[in-house]
Amino acid sequence: MSPHVRPLAGFRNMADQQLVTTASAVVKEMTDNANFPNPPVDLKALATAVDDLSAAVAAQVQGGTASTAHKQNKRATVVDLLVKLAHYVHDNCGNNPAVVLSSGFQVAGTNRAKSPLSKPVIISIDAGKSTELVLKLSPVSNARIFDVEFAPLGANNTPGDWKDAGLFTNSRSIEHDRDN
Repeated sequence: MSPHVRPLAGFRNMADQQLVTTASAVVKEMTDNANFPNPPVDLKALATAVDDLSAAVAAQVQGGTASTAHKQNKRATVVDLLVKLAHYVHDNCGNNPAVVLSSGFQVAGTNRAKSPLSKPVIISIDAGKSTELVLKLSPVSNARIFDVEFAPLGANNTPGDWKDAGLFTNSRSIEHDRDN
C-alpha cells in the first residue's frame, strides 16, 4: 500500500518570513495549474493578504502593541487561506506527490521511524526559591519529556545514591525541591 500523500501544513508554527515565502510559492504555482482548476480561495486575495502581511511585518519592526496586533491579524488571514488551500490540494492530489509539489506546497513526510535522541546538555543549575534548584538543558529535537535524576555529593565530590526527581516537559526550566 502506498503512503498517504498530503501537503505539509503547520502554518501557525512558521516564522513570519517562512509563511510569506510559502504563501507566495503557493500563489505562483497554483495560478493556472491544471491540477487545481477550482481552488476554494481566490489566489489574488491570497496574494493581497501576503502583501499585507509583508507590510505589517516591516511596520512591526517599529514596535508597539498596535503594530504587533495588526501583524497578527494579517498573519491569521494568510494562515486561514493556506489551510483551506492545503485541504483542497489534499483532496484533489490523487495521492500523487508530484501533484502536491506542483501546487507550491511541500509534501509532508511519511517517515515515522524512531531515531535516537541527542543527549541533553546542562546549560545551568541555578538556585530557585528557598529550597529549590532550577535546571536548564539544551533543547533536544523531538524530545517530549525529560526524566530527571539527582544525587547528593558525598566525600571527595563523589555522587551518592541517585534519586528520581520526576518527569518534565520543558527543558528550559526544570524545578526541583532540594529537600525531597
